[in-house]
Amino acid sequence: MQLNGAPATIDQVKALALTNYGHFTSMLTEDRRVRGLSLHMQRLARDCRQLFDVDLDIDQVRHYIRHALTDADPRTVARVTVYDPGIELGTIGSDADPHILVTTRSASPDLPAPLRLQAASYRREMPALKHIGLFGALRCRRTAQREGFDDVLFLNPDGTISEIATSNIGFVRDGQIIWPRSEWLTGITMTLLNQALDEPIHTEPVTLSDLPSMEFAFATNAAVGIRAVASVDDQSWPTDHAKLKQVRDLYADIPAEQL
Repeated sequence: MQLNGAPATIDQVKALALTNYGHFTSMLTEDRRVRGLSLHMQRLARDCRQLFDVDLDIDQVRHYIRHALTDADPRTVARVTVYDPGIELGTIGSDADPHILVTTRSASPDLPAPLRLQAASYRREMPALKHIGLFGALRCRRTAQREGFDDVLFLNPDGTISEIATSNIGFVRDGQIIWPRSEWLTGITMTLLNQALDEPIHTEPVTLSDLPSMEFAFATNAAVGIRAVASVDDQSWPTDHAKLKQVRDLYADIPAEQL
């Protein structure tokens, strides 16, 4: 765990727990290369301006990531969190000096198991921004896991589907990928996949009643790539669909960028 390129102290990171104001992005690094690296950096720069009114030095951020990966495994998930250790609850309106916290964990070489999702009514605050305020989402995930599911699928107040707690969800019907039309965080993996597809991007409102008409479902997340969704509540799908393999192969063929 490094803050601005040096080992972080408890005093420096306590603001994450006590004030909890900031944003982040997570990426899978493979031999110091990242699919969608430019998109991750654009996200950090955009969200930093929105939360802190400060322009982020992206070249410096990349340097901090490279430094944090010095002794890391070839396949490592790096999380970059942007926050100001000096801001407290009572001084949240102060001019900010955002710091860069880089944490790493080894990435599993195995293909992740298909997800079993529980639908729940919830909308993240500022859903288009990847902020660190995850209490509501994690509370819903905890409830789902305590009831035997792997994760939670969020529903808007009108019953339309939006996203998984920390992933996007896509469906396939008649061979076409369908993304839920909703406010959600535009994921890097989802964006890369849409760029690679030789077809128009299709979105539409999707409700639980529409799920039986879908051939299968999948989740996208930068740390794991394309993950099969086995079920939502009582609706289940095959997890070995030929189209799913095509989607995975398409994503695997996307060139990674050098850190």
